[in-house]
Amino acid sequence: MNPKFNQMFEQVSLPTGIILKNRIVLAPMTHMSSNADGTISDAELAYYARRTGGAGMSITAVGHVTETGIGFPAQFGVYDDRFIPGLKKLAETIKQQGSVAVLQIFHAGRLTPEQAVPAGQVVAPSAVASERPGSPEPRELTDAEITSIIKDFGEATRRAIEAGFDGVEIHGANGYLIQQFFSPHSNRREDRWGGSVEKRLTFPLAVVDEIQKVVAEHTKLPFIIGYRFSPEEPETPGLTMEDTYLLVDALKDKNLDYLHVSVNEFWSKPRRGEADTRSRMEFILDRVNGKLPVIGVGSIHTADQAAEALQTGVPLLAIGRELIIEPDWVEKIESGREEDIETILTKSDQERLVIPDGLWNAIIHTPGWFPMAEDK
Repeated sequence: MNPKFNQMFEQVSLPTGIILKNRIVLAPMTHMSSNADGTISDAELAYYARRTGGAGMSITAVGHVTETGIGFPAQFGVYDDRFIPGLKKLAETIKQQGSVAVLQIFHAGRLTPEQAVPAGQVVAPSAVASERPGSPEPRELTDAEITSIIKDFGEATRRAIEAGFDGVEIHGANGYLIQQFFSPHSNRREDRWGGSVEKRLTFPLAVVDEIQKVVAEHTKLPFIIGYRFSPEEPETPGLTMEDTYLLVDALKDKNLDYLHVSVNEFWSKPRRGEADTRSRMEFILDRVNGKLPVIGVGSIHTADQAAEALQTGVPLLAIGRELIIEPDWVEKIESGREEDIETILTKSDQERLVIPDGLWNAIIHTPGWFPMAEDK
């Protein structure tokens, strides 16, 4: 292996005591390939078996914690015990490859497709539609419903424990329900769940507390709890970097195992509110100040790009689209074959790369999502 990549293969000890064999994480990537009843499919298991051998930790695509919290077609559920057998197969598949297995969990909130829920009953903190085209106006959740959803996150965590996962990642990013409660755009409430920025933090922190309580009750083994967040929103009003610093400050005191920053580009700069030219990732690293590990992510394709990103001091680096294009990315770097890494798909790659139909169809029909070349 080229010595300049040595840092990538250093072990990382998480606060809970679990040790990762290297600094590379398989990012959570939506693949829309579960069975029609929400159970894990054989295609999903094959997909993970093909690309989790190199990563120190692998985070699954997201599962919804309530039946009406679904976010995508052909998404797997974590809201009922009937899903545990399939989840167990998924955890085993990842761990057999030598990777630590983390289950990502969420509720889509106002981004739930209307056709996916009874009578189009899309719910959110407030009756404010997303600015995404075609978004419905959601129904405002009641206090009792909010409390119930918090419990649902705990129950999903219990199922993750029973299925043999090493941890869960709380998906508080990308505009879904947890972020909706924190955002001044989607949360216009004036009760205990909204108003000031401190009150808008109530729901996210309650979810963390519930999950930690369930973990303490249901396992004596080390169990990872991570939290993913988006640092800014484009909307006005919307989350700013200043809001994000308050979120980070609150999460730093919760004894989590890591924070996972959700951005499309690792080196992207703040939209507003910062005078200097550093990236959002660097600002967040400064704010965390080594209190817990941070996972960086965003358009990393080559070994050199990964090495440059790690030079910022970010402890862990998540690779998403590139591990779909090149499942042997980590192994090629480790064996000194980084020049052989593929960074472009061709239209004949699906079978070779073990990409499920749902994900492949999304790739083919979403121009610009993945770099595509003509068949060789």
